Amino acid sequence: MADAGPGAPGGTGDRAGRAPDGATPDAGAPAGTPSGAHEPDPATTAAKPGARRRGRTAGLLVLAALLTAASSVPVWLRATGSSAVRGEVDVPVTGTQAAPAVLAAAVALLAAAAAVGLVGRVGRWVVAGVVAAAGATVVVSALTVLGDPQGAARTVVAAVTGVGALAGPATPTPWPVVAVVVGVLDLLAAAVVVVSSRRWAAPTARYGTAEARGRGTAAPPPGPDDDRSAWDALSRGDDPT
Repeated sequence: MADAGPGAPGGTGDRAGRAPDGATPDAGAPAGTPSGAHEPDPATTAAKPGARRRGRTAGLLVLAALLTAASSVPVWLRATGSSAVRGEVDVPVTGTQAAPAVLAAAVALLAAAAAVGLVGRVGRWVVAGVVAAAGATVVVSALTVLGDPQGAARTVVAAVTGVGALAGPATPTPWPVVAVVVGVLDLLAAAVVVVSSRRWAAPTARYGTAEARGRGTAAPPPGPDDDRSAWDALSRGDDPT
């Protein structure tokens, strides 16, 4: 029997120029890069800036809530009442006593900050509305106290002295004015929510991305190379299944 030449089918020369059976060289893969390595998902990369914008918006609302609550804690009014036992009594009136709605607005701002990471395109308008309503509440409450300090202090003085009448005028401190400024800042924060929410990432984008990634890595349908490999395996006596 004659030896198989270099050009004969099945010869060593032919086998040296071919890739091993079942192996498909990846001509497009750069050197040193394993075949099948996953590239960064464009959807995930694009969602990162949107997630950072959500985080910054939530942080802004938390700061607004803290400022609103802090403005309601100090003394807003200084009033004087009369008591049958102690005579005239100086009664300090805090913001939480003169305008309890301010502290409630701070709680609403905290709730809005928590909702920033959960809402979608429609929910962002709800968040912006809650923030705007909280800011308006702060402004109106502080202006009401400044417009009628005696009326705001009367209930507190009656609770302390047992007499509803004031012994002198109620004097506002600078803190109601500070609360008005904070309320205006809250209204500006609502505008920031509206503008920044246009570039927020969808809260469920990562799940959709994972699903798309799973579809992208699914096994391709068998092609001509797979059929050729199956015939080669049968020629060697192997079972390709």
